[in-house]
Amino acid sequence: MAELTVMQSLAFKEAYLTLAPRYERATGHRISTLWVPTAKVVATVERGEAADLVIIAAAVVDELIAKGLARERIDLATCGVAVAVKAGAPRPDLSSAESLKRAVLGAKSIVYSRGPSGVYLDGLFRRMGISGELEHKLTRVQGEPSGEVVARGFAEIGFQQMSELLPVAGIDVVGPLPAEIQEITTFAATVLAKAREPQAAREVIDYLGTEDAKAVIRATGMEPV
Repeated sequence: MAELTVMQSLAFKEAYLTLAPRYERATGHRISTLWVPTAKVVATVERGEAADLVIIAAAVVDELIAKGLARERIDLATCGVAVAVKAGAPRPDLSSAESLKRAVLGAKSIVYSRGPSGVYLDGLFRRMGISGELEHKLTRVQGEPSGEVVARGFAEIGFQQMSELLPVAGIDVVGPLPAEIQEITTFAATVLAKAREPQAAREVIDYLGTEDAKAVIRATGMEPV
C-alpha cells in the first residue's frame, strides 16, 4: 500500500473530492492533499514541500518541468471562466463582450481570484480600456472561491473558473463569459521529480483518465481531455 501526497489548487477540487476516495477504495493506497494557491505552487515545490503529484493549471506544470522539478505533463481537463451573482440578484447580460463591459462598469463591486482566471481578467479589462475605472471596486481573493464573497454580499459580480463557482451555495451562476472573450484553461497533472511514490502517482493520473472519472469531471463544470 502506498501513501502519496497530491498538491493542487481549488479548480479541480470538486472532482477530486469525489474521485480520490474512490481511488483509495479501489487500490488500498492512501492520499493526503495539500491545497496551495496556483500562484504559490512553484515556490512551494522549490522550497522542498514533500509531494508526489501536482494537479494545477497546465502553464504551471510547464514551469515546474522547465525548472527540472517535475516530469511529463498529462492534460486532464479544460475549464472556462464563469460569472456569478448573489442568489436572486439581477443577472448581468453576458451575450457579448460589450454587454459584459457595461455590466462591470455598472456594478458597485467585483471580485475575482488571483489565479489563472484573475490574471486573464486583469488583461481583458486592460484591453477593454476600463481597468482604471474598475480598480477601486475590485477585490482579488486567494485561497477561497470568489463565489463565497458574492454569497456573503461583499461583491455584486464574481468571476472564476466554472468548476469553482458551481459548488458555492448562495449564488446564481449566470453563465460563462461570452465566447468572443472566453479564456479556456487546461488543467494538468505531473509527477514531481522528487516524488517518493512515483508509480502510485502515475496510477492516480491513469485513473483520472478513465471514463468513470471523466464523467465526474464533466459533472463538476470541466471538460475532460
